[in-house]
Amino acid sequence: MAFGIDVTDVVNFGNEPNIIAVRTDNAGNYRGKATGVNFQWNHSSFFYVSYGGLNKNVILHTVPRTYQTLPLYSNLGTTGVYVYATDIDIKGATAIINAESEVKNETDATRTLQYAVQIRDMANKVVAEFNGETLTINAGATKTFRASQKVKGLNFWSWGYGYLYDVVTVLKENGKIIDEVTTKTGFRKTKFGEGQVWLNDRVLQFKGFAQRTTNEWPAIGNSVPAWLSDYSNQLMVETNANLVRWMHVTPWKQDVESCDRVGLIQALPAGDSEKDVQGRQWEQRVELMRDAIIYNRNNPSVLMYECGNHRISYEHMNDMKALRDMYDPYGGRAIGSREMLDVDNAEWGGEMLYVNHSAKHPMWATEYMRDEGLRKYWDEYSYPYHKEGDGPLYRDAPAPEYNHNQDVMTVEMIRRWFDYFEARPGTGHRVSSGGTKIIFSDTNTHYRGAENYRRSGVVDPMRIAKNGYGAHKVMWDGWVDIENYRTYIIGHWNYDNNVVKDLYVISAAPKVELYLNGRSLGEAVRDYHFLHTFKEVKFEAGTLRAVSYDEKGKELSSYELQTAGEPAAIRMKSMMSPAGWMADGHDLTLVEIEVVDAEGRRCPLANDLISFDLQGLAEWRGGIAQGPGNFILSKDLPVECGVNRALIRSTPQAGRVKLTATGKGLKSASLEFEAVPVKVDGGLSETFQADYLESYLDRGPTPKTASYKVSRNAVEVTSVTAVSGQENAYKSYDDNENSLWENDGQLSTAWIQYTLEREAELSEVCVKLAGWRATSYPIEVYVDGKKVWSGTTKRSLGYVTLKFEPVKGKNVMVRLTGESSEEDAFAGIVEVDPNVVMDIFKNSANKDAKGQLRIVEIEFYEKAQ
Repeated sequence: MAFGIDVTDVVNFGNEPNIIAVRTDNAGNYRGKATGVNFQWNHSSFFYVSYGGLNKNVILHTVPRTYQTLPLYSNLGTTGVYVYATDIDIKGATAIINAESEVKNETDATRTLQYAVQIRDMANKVVAEFNGETLTINAGATKTFRASQKVKGLNFWSWGYGYLYDVVTVLKENGKIIDEVTTKTGFRKTKFGEGQVWLNDRVLQFKGFAQRTTNEWPAIGNSVPAWLSDYSNQLMVETNANLVRWMHVTPWKQDVESCDRVGLIQALPAGDSEKDVQGRQWEQRVELMRDAIIYNRNNPSVLMYECGNHRISYEHMNDMKALRDMYDPYGGRAIGSREMLDVDNAEWGGEMLYVNHSAKHPMWATEYMRDEGLRKYWDEYSYPYHKEGDGPLYRDAPAPEYNHNQDVMTVEMIRRWFDYFEARPGTGHRVSSGGTKIIFSDTNTHYRGAENYRRSGVVDPMRIAKNGYGAHKVMWDGWVDIENYRTYIIGHWNYDNNVVKDLYVISAAPKVELYLNGRSLGEAVRDYHFLHTFKEVKFEAGTLRAVSYDEKGKELSSYELQTAGEPAAIRMKSMMSPAGWMADGHDLTLVEIEVVDAEGRRCPLANDLISFDLQGLAEWRGGIAQGPGNFILSKDLPVECGVNRALIRSTPQAGRVKLTATGKGLKSASLEFEAVPVKVDGGLSETFQADYLESYLDRGPTPKTASYKVSRNAVEVTSVTAVSGQENAYKSYDDNENSLWENDGQLSTAWIQYTLEREAELSEVCVKLAGWRATSYPIEVYVDGKKVWSGTTKRSLGYVTLKFEPVKGKNVMVRLTGESSEEDAFAGIVEVDPNVVMDIFKNSANKDAKGQLRIVEIEFYEKAQ
């Protein structure tokens, strides 16, 4: 978290120099001086990383003696400016804009001050000016000044539409300006309830990533220029993510402001270590959350505050809500915590890795899909011919989930997302509000597979797309339902002539046909809604084209791969700030290197070693690749799958730089670029790179249409009958996933019958059974005495849906027909103790009884008309 220090009383004025000295180290055992209690979040598994030095911005603020304070509570005890909208009318494009400034009078005189506000849009046009209170403030006093006015013609901040305003708050004395502060902010409307989230009156299902707060890059750590933060965060939006959930501590302001610009919603934590705490450690968490709220309450992209990466007590949830209500009562932000499944004072909840449904506060997965796979590993048929799942043991057990090839890892991503998509808004009374996949970019944090860094991302550490990036772009293209149909083929089309393999196409369309050199290979087998599999396709050089169709045969989208020729040349391009590459000793240029064939097509199997020669005033930081030391800082860097990237850092001196790349048997390539002078005086600069960055507006304003069509209707239960455990039978449908009904363990009593609110044409029963990831139950389902489903339930990460031909009825009985069987279907998910999550019935006296039916939640559905 940011903090402030008032150095007024120790500064040397005039010509006498000032030296500010800061001592830092990267120790992981800091303790509060007053109490000797350590900070819970300073933990090797959650935040403590070896990034020493000043790796965040340090800003010197100079203010008059009567001034608007800074939003820095620790040390300074001040709250700054608070800007918020009320009475928001999305259709009418109006809202009342409110501004509040905490003002300190550090003079010896009482002063009478006028407060005024000016609002400027992104074209720097003044869209509103209005006056606020005129107040008298005593010497040494602090007082809050307020102003508000209805403003018309507003552009509302939205997903992928980072529309921002400059709100200038002004203090005047006798008509003369004595202080003014510019707050960059945006306005949007939110609502949380009924298991759903609304943004600007439109329902949104969360689709995004749980990203480490460090958000780091190889050889740079987390000290990156603002444009590179925008580049990384905008990539999330371009893969159709709408949410980033920063893990476990507050993100730095640069990332927060970056998400404002690119239109990426944030779930913002304070600090924790995956458990509730007491005493001074809890007080530290409350203090940190207070600071985080005050510091980030004007950033429109922050939609949720996270109180913990683990369930906290009812009383502690109230502590956090009180902070929100005190310091951000009008920001439209929900506050909650992971695992708050049954606590109504939490405003959102959700598990890690598992699927939750709710008709009350929104439930979304704070982390899901932890599998890992190196970008370099296409499949078993491509160099370096990595055998799927091959790698070291993890916790003394085989760990194939952490050593995937890209084919299998991408299929697993599709499989894991389907559970959330299947229960999206519009699919019933109790729904899922989505989830965040862990992680976006491969990271330096703890790893589980063969490499010494984590490879769970959909992009690699240099933000080069893996196959999962294209998969999510297809699956997530919409606020809830799919709005734009896309098609994507997993992998490449460069194989030996004797290769025969399964090909996977990702599309939301019901039908996909594959063409090889214009010849149809037929339609695919569809699974998990998005996955279309073509079995045993024999390689033939040329063009592979997948075409998606609707039910009537109309083409919706297509995608193609071409066989590339032999590697012939190196191709390079550079990416940098719109303001140019700044000679400040901090800015970076990102260089992409490709190996291409004679026609300029990337060679997907190229892994050539490229040597770089850098001439001029610049610092080589390089990139990353599989090999000795991960090639960190090396000027010899291999491409992987035909591409890699490297970073070049500026020095404090401007000048021209030339980069040359060579490789054996390849035509070389060169780039030239020049560092732009930046004025620096005594280590201080007034140049803020973020001032040159524009907002990402490509998705446009929030659509006025509905974000989903109702696909099925829930039919509610009015009464329930069970011969065993009748007193708890209601718990099987009570919208509380921490309660259940179970019988006494005898097969003769292992049934339960529900009476519905009305006769309905039922076609689905959705049920969460205790021990869901490891226990299979042989059951039968009857509607008004007619058997409609019989079989053994699948193991799952939450719910299973039993589908059958529509049957009209009002009474539904579920009956166990034999002994349940136990085998963990998700043994690879080793980070979460299965005894904690899957056995909420562990205290039952009958938990080992083989004739026991245990229902956590059950729902009944008919198809929408």
